[in-house]
Amino acid sequence: MSIATRLRGMAWKAASAAFQSVTGVSLTDLRLGAFMAGGPSISGQRVSVDTALQLDTVWACIRLLSETIGSMPLKLHEQQGDGQSSLARDHPLYRVLARAPNADMTPIEFWSCMAACCLAWGNGFAQIMRRGDGQIVALNPLRPDRMTVQRDPSTGAVVYRYSYQGKTLVLDEGDVFQIKGFCFDGLMGISPITAGRQSIGAALGAEETAGRMFRNGLLSQTYISAPTYLSAAQKEQAKAILADYSGAMNAGKTPLLEGGWKVESIGLRAEDLQLLQTRQLGVATLCRWFGVQPVMIGAMEKSTAWGTGLEQMNLWFLQYGLMPWLQRIEQAVSRCLLLPVERDRYFARFNVDALLRGDSTARAGYMQTALRSGWMTVNEARANDNLPPMPGGDVLMVQAQMIPLADIGKPRNLTGTGGQDPPASNRPHGTQSSITGDDNE
Repeated sequence: MSIATRLRGMAWKAASAAFQSVTGVSLTDLRLGAFMAGGPSISGQRVSVDTALQLDTVWACIRLLSETIGSMPLKLHEQQGDGQSSLARDHPLYRVLARAPNADMTPIEFWSCMAACCLAWGNGFAQIMRRGDGQIVALNPLRPDRMTVQRDPSTGAVVYRYSYQGKTLVLDEGDVFQIKGFCFDGLMGISPITAGRQSIGAALGAEETAGRMFRNGLLSQTYISAPTYLSAAQKEQAKAILADYSGAMNAGKTPLLEGGWKVESIGLRAEDLQLLQTRQLGVATLCRWFGVQPVMIGAMEKSTAWGTGLEQMNLWFLQYGLMPWLQRIEQAVSRCLLLPVERDRYFARFNVDALLRGDSTARAGYMQTALRSGWMTVNEARANDNLPPMPGGDVLMVQAQMIPLADIGKPRNLTGTGGQDPPASNRPHGTQSSITGDDNE
């Protein structure tokens, strides 16, 4: 080995050690590509997941979506022959999804983690742990920034390579649970932070500029006038005195002025006003990248546009903000965790009623409509509020007055055996009849 080769090797090791000490990523690590992907924006700010999370808007959007998804129960259901479905409590996957995804995490922690990874990196990964007979017993989350996904050109199979502590773990497609965000190639979802790099970079630049202004003093611009010209020594003395009163830590202190000095203020400059406006507009811009309305993260400037308030906000949030992610997760469970022969029989479903539980008025109206329309029993309604069943509460009921207009006042045969209910006009107001034809008055 030549001296030049040895010197190059020594230089490479030194550079790799220095780079790893600063960034935590080795030059031979597969994560280097993901680290370098967090490149600078037009504003000059380096945008990555870590820097983007320093913005309160990005943090609030990811936290809101991920924690809301994690708080909604995800359970495995079994399709019955009559078109109905029931909880598949006997299936081994039911416990993994609804009770203990792994030994270290509760369901809300696991699904919040997976959703946060999707929102930050565009993908959520978990290693599927199986018993000797192939039964799934746990899902261990994997950091997306350490994962590379490729398709084998010879076999067409998807291969996952996970880098951890200087080692690379190669996983087959059947060993990885992947939730993909919005994507073009079908392999990897696109990170909102990567796609919105310019917007996030501008917001980071505005935050840095505002921080420097507060470090150097208030936004209001002031100047000091003296009755006579100052010598070089007097100027240096003046700078030393003013340094004791500048900065956010010294805000509110009253400077001692001598020799006829006067302090004059010119108020906020146009540039400062533009900075404040830019920061306000940046909140709405960043919210659009995550599909969240600003009012949902505390930006109340335009909250009056929501009319009836909480109910409408929750409905909009559920339909346009959460539903795409909920369906991605549900379908990923079927694709990755169920056998092909099981997918027509079993399915995963989030309980979105948990999101609407906070609006008691809307919830009461929903239950009342469900009971009167005959598509929910009393015991099903009680179960939604964790109340025990009651005798006779498993019969579907409908309002007796809900009949065709042409049949008002005419006797009706509900049983099909010649028995007749009294005319609707003679029944007590609010009386209900069983859908099965039994007289439950």
